[in-house]
Amino acid sequence: MSRVPPISEAQAQPAAREELQRQRLAHGRVTNMKLTLAHSPIALEALMQWYPLHDAVARFLGERATTLFVHAISAQTDCLICSTFFRRLLIEAGEDPDSLQLNETERAVVDYGRQLVVDANRVSDELYARLETFLKPAQIVELTAFGAVMIATNVFNNALRVDLDGYLQPFRRKGTPAGG
Repeated sequence: MSRVPPISEAQAQPAAREELQRQRLAHGRVTNMKLTLAHSPIALEALMQWYPLHDAVARFLGERATTLFVHAISAQTDCLICSTFFRRLLIEAGEDPDSLQLNETERAVVDYGRQLVVDANRVSDELYARLETFLKPAQIVELTAFGAVMIATNVFNNALRVDLDGYLQPFRRKGTPAGG
């Protein structure tokens, strides 16, 4: 059960209500995470920067590698909501998220995402060099900022125990507890 219950759009302050309406128009729904963030318009705005960063990264990595990156981060942080969300995207794309086949580029971004979670201070020179073989400095900056926002989203969901949205239930990883 969520530590901070989601609020209704009607209860949200005008700035948060406007952002929630933008999210509904862009994505067709407003999630429990967004309704929880809506308690604070500035918090909602901060974590919604995920979307422009996603778009920037997807332009140079492609959708699959971008999804693999955020799935790796979310799985590493053990974020039920985010890992399940990205499992859904992978499954709907015909993938088995428990048995992914990765090329060298995808392996590098997955390894980088996981290392950002484990200990960003210990990103090895070898791992960084792997990224440099296919990314420009500005792209590494965008990828890293995107990873940081993804980690922040995971931390938010985990710390506040935000409830998994019903539409994601069928995509849960086997063996995850029903409550989280």
